[in-house]
Amino acid sequence: MVSDQGTERTNRAARVGLVPGQVVQEIGYGEDVDHDLRDAIEELTGNDLVGDDYADVADVVLLWFRDDDGDLTDALVEAVGLLDEGGMIWLLTPKETRDGHVKPSEIAEAAQTAGLSQSKSAGAATDWTGTRLAAPRR
Repeated sequence: MVSDQGTERTNRAARVGLVPGQVVQEIGYGEDVDHDLRDAIEELTGNDLVGDDYADVADVVLLWFRDDDGDLTDALVEAVGLLDEGGMIWLLTPKETRDGHVKPSEIAEAAQTAGLSQSKSAGAATDWTGTRLAAPRR
């Protein structure tokens, strides 16, 4: 039997559009990431999150990005190169009340410059806002 907490975690991952069997590559991991969301993703997909050393393409890139992490456009272009055909990027940025917040206008500009379509935003985690970015068809 699945506990209420396990169901809630799985629902958090499903809310961002993940499905069982997907490979999710994580970039920008730090002490401040939402571990419940990470656990939910692994529980729902049935796979461990893969890191920078993953040698294949991923279905989804989970990009944790803070204002002081460098150039967002560069990070998004790099993430696109890690995706399989039809893959998506979930850009997670600190909510407005947290240090490292990235303005929505900066996200929109970086996504457009990187050739990505911004399709959805969600409160994916307690302290993080998720923005779903679709990669261009190759």
